[in-house]
Parts: sequence; C-alpha cells; structure tokens
Amino acid sequence: MRLRSIAITLLTSAAAVVAAVPAAADPVVLAGKYVALGDSYASGTGAGSYGSSGSCKRSANSYPQLWANANAPSAFAFVACSGAETTDVTAGQVSALTSDTALVTISVGGNDAGFADVMTDCNLGSDSACVQRNQQAQTYARNTLPGRLDAVYTQIRNRAPNARVVVLGYPHIYQLNGSCSVGLSETKRAAINQSSDVLAQVISGRAAAFGFTFLDGRPAFTGHEICASGTRWINSLTWPVDESYHPNSAGQRSGYYAILEAAA
Repeated sequence: MRLRSIAITLLTSAAAVVAAVPAAADPVVLAGKYVALGDSYASGTGAGSYGSSGSCKRSANSYPQLWANANAPSAFAFVACSGAETTDVTAGQVSALTSDTALVTISVGGNDAGFADVMTDCNLGSDSACVQRNQQAQTYARNTLPGRLDAVYTQIRNRAPNARVVVLGYPHIYQLNGSCSVGLSETKRAAINQSSDVLAQVISGRAAAFGFTFLDGRPAFTGHEICASGTRWINSLTWPVDESYHPNSAGQRSGYYAILEAAA
C-alpha cells in the first residue's frame, strides 16, 4: 500500500509539472509580430481607402491589413508600397524586420519585370508589339529576376530568422475566351497571362529554395479575372490609371486574404 501511495504521489506531481509547461506553439498562431513587404499588390493599390499612406497607397482593404485586423498580432509593420521593386524592398522595407518577427508576407517581382510597361504597350500597340514586350518581360523574369529575389529573400531570412515567410504570387489578369466584347484582343490577353505564368514559376521556385511558403494567385482568382462572367476581382483600365489591373477590395479580401488566412 505504501509503494502504491508513493507511485500515485509521483504520478500526480509529474502531471502537475507537465501541465505547468506550455506546449510549443507556432509563432503565427500566437500572433506575434507581423511585417508586410512588397509592391502595389501587397499594399492594396486598387482597393481604395489609403488613409495617410500617400503614393504608397496602403489600403485598409489590403490583405495585410485584413489579416492584422483578424489576428491581432503583437505588432504590425505595413511597409509595402506601390511601385516597389526588389531593390526598394532591400533598401527601404526590410529594416522593419526584427529577430522577433513571427510572420512575413511579400508580393514583389512584377515591377522588376516591367509589368506597367507591358500593360501600357499592350493598350497602345499592336498585337505583335504586345507579344514582343511580354516576351522581353518573360526573359527578364527567367534570367535576372531570380537573383534579385534571392537578394530579398536572403535579407528576410537573415533579419527574421524565426519568421514564417509567405510569398504571394500574381493572378492571371484575364479570363481567356471570356465575356469582354471590347478592350484588348485575345492575343494580347493570352500574352499577358503567359507572363503571369512565368512569374509564378520563377517566384515559386525561389521561394521554395529558401523554404518559404508560396501562395499562387492564379487559382485564387480563377473565375474572377477581367472578362470573367462572375464578380470581377481585378480592375480593368480605370482612373487613377495606376490602379488599373490591380485587385479591387473584393480581390484583396476573397482572393488574397482568403488564401493567406487559410495558410497562416
């Protein structure tokens, strides 16, 4: 009976010790510090409600702000900015990262490849000029962009060694053979979508090389591109012109935020 009493006492004490030690938890689950980096697709340009962010056009409807609102991180640094290229991220945004950062999101690379010029040339030029400009952008994406992404991703990992890093890719701009009766030709739309495919391939490959999570914008926006018959989540040519061909508030919420919330 005495041995049994001692055993019960030891088991009870051990259980108390185990209960007193908190289980290891994912830092994102604990909603630690969150830093949002990147370009206009990350800042929410095209989704309205930019507050005092000036030309960076950081929207209250953007996926970073929506995630922060829903998850209440211990700190939130929203430094994504419209027009940003990879060099802008390394020069002016990564300083927001610290060793205690738990989550980093980033969308970048489209401006490096000349997305704005592609859309300008395709709106103003011929089919052949549009196709040629897209081919130039794709060549850049394959040959030069990987090194630029590596520079960004290296800085992120060095400055936030324990963070979960989520890289969000770009959607297709158009639904091919869709419901648009005016606007760009089907040849131009296909060329632009092909550039999105090349960007996705390159960005996902470099993200994987660093162990980062890649969230593909193409399936997230399927059925909601320009020329889709359903609700469109991407602006067509609009005013202000810099908000053209960017996700609107529905695209930020139902496209990007939805896949980010599911992943993080």
